[in-house]
Amino acid sequence: MVAESEVVIDRWSGQAHPRFPDVVYPVDYGHLEDSRSGDGAEVDVFVGSARGAGVVGVLLTADPGKWDVELKVLLDCTAAEVEQARGFCSEVLGIGGHLVERDGSG
Repeated sequence: MVAESEVVIDRWSGQAHPRFPDVVYPVDYGHLEDSRSGDGAEVDVFVGSARGAGVVGVLLTADPGKWDVELKVLLDCTAAEVEQARGFCSEVLGIGGHLVERDGSG
């Protein structure tokens, strides 16, 4: 899916959420153009600095306030950026962030 979709960055690392100025993104964040997630919106993606690493995993999130469960693709992320994205989802947004790492064996 990532290879066939354009990655659109909506919020850059260090940028605040447009409605919540105290919520600052630690890693570039956006979506995969023309994709669809379970909620009908486009699939979310965190994009790190390890260019060429590809998809390193996904974060499974659940927002009880919105009754929403999603996955967030981790693209070109270093180990530190994966942890920053996980912490952001879990601790800042309060939507969890169970990491499913990509199996490098296949």
